[in-house]
Amino acid sequence: MYAKGWEVRIMESTFPDCKKCGDGVLIPLSDYGREGAPITYKAWVCSNPDCGFNLRIDNGEISVGKAIGQSMK
Repeated sequence: MYAKGWEVRIMESTFPDCKKCGDGVLIPLSDYGREGAPITYKAWVCSNPDCGFNLRIDNGEISVGKAIGQSMK
């Protein structure tokens, strides 16, 4: 598909399979730091809601399986 001389491409991505449940894939999540700098791939979470596997980086430390909740910010 072309639009006014620009090529439009759909990027095909694959995410890693969740090793805990095997049913979902790990979805990357990004955030912003205290100073507003973007933090790419701060966390990875399983797409299977019944699994709940997650991996995140906080202050340079990796935590696995920490409870996930909605931020009140």
